[in-house]
This record gives sequence, structure tokens and C-alpha cells, in this order.
Amino acid sequence: MLFKKTISERPVQTIGVTALLLILSLILYVVVKELAGFGPAQNITFIWGLAGGSFFLASFVFGYFNTNANGSSYLTLPASCLEKWLCGILICILFAVIFLVFYHLIDVAFVAAYHNGLDKTSLFYKEQYESVTTFDLNYRIAWRVYSISLMITGAMLTGALYFNKGAIIKTAISICIIFMGLFGLNWLIAESFFGDIANAGVYHHVSLHLGNEEAILLLPSSTQDFFLYSTFWIIPSILWVLPLLRLKEKEF
Repeated sequence: MLFKKTISERPVQTIGVTALLLILSLILYVVVKELAGFGPAQNITFIWGLAGGSFFLASFVFGYFNTNANGSSYLTLPASCLEKWLCGILICILFAVIFLVFYHLIDVAFVAAYHNGLDKTSLFYKEQYESVTTFDLNYRIAWRVYSISLMITGAMLTGALYFNKGAIIKTAISICIIFMGLFGLNWLIAESFFGDIANAGVYHHVSLHLGNEEAILLLPSSTQDFFLYSTFWIIPSILWVLPLLRLKEKEF
């Protein structure tokens, strides 16, 4: 009943936004494919559609708390905080599933159209055929996008409850400030240890100038794994649980 109420009372923010995001993803795929080829089109559309789309939709999941009247009507529903939290989480998960299915279908369709349009008598047919394949949803790039999507969606779910007005803008600004702060702190630490550096990945690696070349210094594997797991899994998990705690606070 709670899920039905959320969808039926806010169809533009849920169904309408979902449909709009899918259409924009299709347009983005076509435009980038024509300008830069299949590889960039697949990567950019996947990153923008899943991570960006999930972030945008998540801003509406708990949007009924933007006004006191709507917030009160939802808080007084005969449903527990856990059920209200699960309802919002379910909407985000359903969008991710819908997008992945939609993305895979359009990717398969465009790749198949490309393969069917090749000249089978050409000497380069095999090379051209194998140069374009469907995007692997289980590849390393895909898993990184999954992690990024989990993090920024969790941040938006939390921000939607902590920022009553302009949550999407305030959350986006907060994410940028935190990222720039971490990047700057990481750069200062690297500079203090190694002097003149070429680049510094956020708690991942440092690139040093060696004459006309660059040398990459990586963190120890155990330390690197800790930061990677924290960044991609532990922090997103915390961000997805925080809205549940915030809902309990709002009820009081």
C-alpha cells in the first residue's frame, strides 16, 4: 500500500522521470555513437544512465518531506520506518534493473544492426565484425560504475532527508566539496612526502617525474584494498542505511 501510494501520488517524479531518463539515454547513445563510435557511446551512456539517472531519481524518492503537509501525511501512515525506507530503496533498485534491461536491449539492437550492415564479402569483414561487441555488464568498468552509482545514490537518498529544499542541488554541491577536499588533501600529503609530483590518484597512486618520464608509485596491496573496499562498498552501504536512521528521527 505504501509503494502504491508513493507511485500513484507522485507519478511524474517516478514513472515520468524514469521514462524521460530512458529516452535521454537512448538519444545519448545514438549521438555519441555517431560522433565517436560504439565504445564511447556504450561507456558514456552506461555511466550517465545508471549513475546519473539513479542519482536524479533518488532525489524524488523521499521528496514528500519537502513540505510539512506531505511529510506529515507520510510520517503518520500505518507503516514502520523500515517499511518506508524499503519502499524508497525498492524504487531505486527497480530503476536500476529497468535501466540495465533497457540499456542491454538497445545495445544489442545497435550492435546487431551494425553487424548486419557489414559487407560479408569484404576482406576486413571479420576485423570489423569483432571490433564492435555488446557492452559486458559483468566487466571491470561496469562494476566500477555499479559502485559509483551505489555511492551517489546513497548520498542522494540521505540528502533528500537532510535537505528539505533543493536537495538535489545541495547534495550535488556537497559531493563535489567532499571529493575536492579529499583530492586536495591527498595531493598535499603526496607533495609533502615526494615533492614535485605529476599526479595523485585519491588514495590509490602517485605519479612522479623522472626526467622525461613518469613513474607510478602504488599503495601496498593490503592498504589499497582497504581504501578500494571502503570507497566502493563500505561507504555506500553506510549512505544507504543513514536514511533509515533519519526517518526514525523525523518521526520524533
